[in-house]
Parts: sequence; structure tokens; C-alpha cells
Amino acid sequence: MSVVLSVEEAGPCQKRLRVEVPAATVEAETARVASEYRGRAQLPGFRKGKVPLEIVRKRFGEEINQEVLDRLVPRYWRQAQAETEIDPLTPPTVEDVSLLARAPLTFTALVEVRPDFELGNLEEFEIPPLPGGVTDEELARSLEDMRRSIAPWVDVEVPAAQGLLVEARLAEVTDEEDEPQPVAFEVGDPNVWEELSLEVTGKTAGQKGAFTRQEPGEGDEEPRARAYTLEVTAVKERELPELDDELAAKLGKFESIDQLKSDMRARLEVAKQQEGRRMRERALLDQLRQRNPGDLPPGVVEAETRQMLTDYAENLGSRGIDPAKADIDWQELADQIQPQAEGRVHARLLLDAVAAKEAIEVPEDQFEATLASLARAQGTSAAQLRQALDRDGRLLELRAQLRRERALSRLLGDDDNPSALESSAPKEE
Repeated sequence: MSVVLSVEEAGPCQKRLRVEVPAATVEAETARVASEYRGRAQLPGFRKGKVPLEIVRKRFGEEINQEVLDRLVPRYWRQAQAETEIDPLTPPTVEDVSLLARAPLTFTALVEVRPDFELGNLEEFEIPPLPGGVTDEELARSLEDMRRSIAPWVDVEVPAAQGLLVEARLAEVTDEEDEPQPVAFEVGDPNVWEELSLEVTGKTAGQKGAFTRQEPGEGDEEPRARAYTLEVTAVKERELPELDDELAAKLGKFESIDQLKSDMRARLEVAKQQEGRRMRERALLDQLRQRNPGDLPPGVVEAETRQMLTDYAENLGSRGIDPAKADIDWQELADQIQPQAEGRVHARLLLDAVAAKEAIEVPEDQFEATLASLARAQGTSAAQLRQALDRDGRLLELRAQLRRERALSRLLGDDDNPSALESSAPKEE
């Protein structure tokens, strides 16, 4: 006997199902719940478990009805889902619940479903080639960057210039006499006011200067000019270490500078190949989305946007910034990142559709190897990680993610390389 009274389109990627639970089932479940309440009920004048059933139903009627709904609605939603073969992307929103005595229980389930992509041409993508090896020039630049990153700043008696570090005392010219504040900055740094870099250029320790900075107004405020004075207290330059065996030993216990260079070249090679694969994947996914436009489930996009905001807040926290106290308009930020969230959802749904069309599945040995790798990274066992993911309902999502990665590799013609999809592997919590 069908439990689905009707199925109708409710909007983009949404379906509305009207579900009916037989009256006999409702009565049996209500009697079962009422009996359980009777066994626990403690009312004045009655021993525990001996309260007449009629009194229990009257006294705990609302609680009994809610328990019946909590048991029957999920059970019959699952039956309706199997009967209609609907593949929901989100849990159902239950509406219009009707629970009356000696009558069927009826409710409406509103769910989001996958868009129906036709998937035309899955070939002839314009994909950039994988990059070549690391050149001697790239290695030299990386070695120079490494030297600069570890080089100490030392005082020099030369005029301030591009790339030198200046220490100064800076004060704004106002009606009040503010104490100058110590500042230190690299001349020409793009994060430093251009007016400040220009003013100190050519000055040596002990010399003074002044400049004006034009600042835009906030909100309805007019732009205004702010005047500053400064005094250079020190000029410093980096003391670059020699590229020799001694430096190599300090950096990683390498026996020679040649070993250091070989190690750096290998790491640059890995990074270059990874970035190359990411560029190829982004190019392919951009073209795949352009070829297959369509409506996206709004609830899934909203969930992806919330997750991206959560990730951003956690990143702030990891850097010692309290997200609650940060001067951030979270709604404005959500509006800004929503297009990116839409792109991620669109790509995932398309890759799911490609995997279904191409009959792509994840071999069990690959799935187990991925679980083992994730478990090692998280300092746990594969069995414990599997149990945690299964408990949280994320085990299926991990398999779906791996399936998408295989679909993406198939489209790239690169089945042997791992994917760098814009998603993260589930973690044990």
C-alpha cells in the first residue's frame, strides 16, 4: 500500500510530498507510547505503573502525541523516499502535520533534490598542460627568498632606500600633543603608506621629516588630509648568510649546500605540480559549469555558505583573533562569498552527475586506503575513524567525495593523480 498521496514540484530543485500513515498504525503506536508513559507515570493517589490508561492519556496527551510523531514521521518519510526513489540533498522540512484520533496521520515533506543536468559534451576541454620541472632560475629565486627570510637586520649608516628597514617615531599633527609612536617598516613594502616610504627615502638616523596623507572618508564623511611628523631613529639592512655547507647544516642538518639545493628543488617540484593540477581542475570545472547551467538547491548553497563562514571564523581563531570581537559585517561577507559557494555546489553536483553517467565507483581497496591515510594524519585508527564518521553520517560523504575526485580525474584524462577539489576530507571530532 502506497503511503505517498502526492508528489509535486515546489520550486527550483524542490519537491513536496504528501505522506499518509494508516490510522491502524497510528492507533497501535499511540497505544504503545501511552503504555510506556503509564509504566513511568507517578501521580498522586496511584502507585507507579498503576495509573489508569485513560488518566495517562488525558494527563500526558500532548507528550504522547509528540512522541508518536517523533517515531512515525521519520519512519514513514523513509518509506515515502524509497517508494518515490527520491534522492534528497537535505533532510526534509516537515509541514502541515495532522494527527487526529481514529484517523490517518498526514504530513508534508519538503525536500531539495538534484537538478537534472543533461551533460552534453564531456570532452574537448581547454586545459592548461602540467608545468615542467623546476628551472635553475626558480631554484635561485627560492634560495634567495630563503636567505632573506632568515637574515637578521643590522644597523647601517646609509640613507634609507627601497628594501631597507627603517625604525622611526611617528606622530600625527593635531591640536593635542600626542606622544610619537615607534614604528618599523621596510621601505617600499606595499602594505606601508606610500607617503611614509617616500618621506623617509634618503634620510639617515636622526633626521626628521613631515608628510600629509589624503584619507577617504568613512560612510558619509568627506575625505580629509592628515598631517604627520617623523624622526628616523635607525636604518637597517639584511645581513644575508652565505650559501655554503654551514648554512645547509643549520637549516636541516644537510651535509652540504648541494643536498640543501636538491631537497629544495624536490619540494618546489611537488608544489609546482600540485599548483598545476589545481589550475587544470579549476579550468575544467569552470568550463563544465558554463556548459551545464541550471538551478541550484538553495538550501545546499546556504549550507555551503555557512560552512565557508565557519571555516573563515576558525581561521581567525587560529591566528589569535576573536571572531566575535572582529569588526566584520558577517551578512555582507556571506553575500560576498555566496557566488563562490554556488560554484562549489554546482561543481559537486555536476561531478556526481558525471560519475553516475560514466558508472564511476570507488574501489573498496582505495576507500580503505583513504580511511587509513586519514586516520594516520589524525592520530587514530582506521576502525575508530570509520566509526566516528559513520556515527556522524559522514562516511557516505567521504565515499561521494572520492567518487567526485575519480570523475574529475576521468575528465582530465589523469586517472592516476589525486584531485585537489575545493573541499576537505572529513575529520574525526
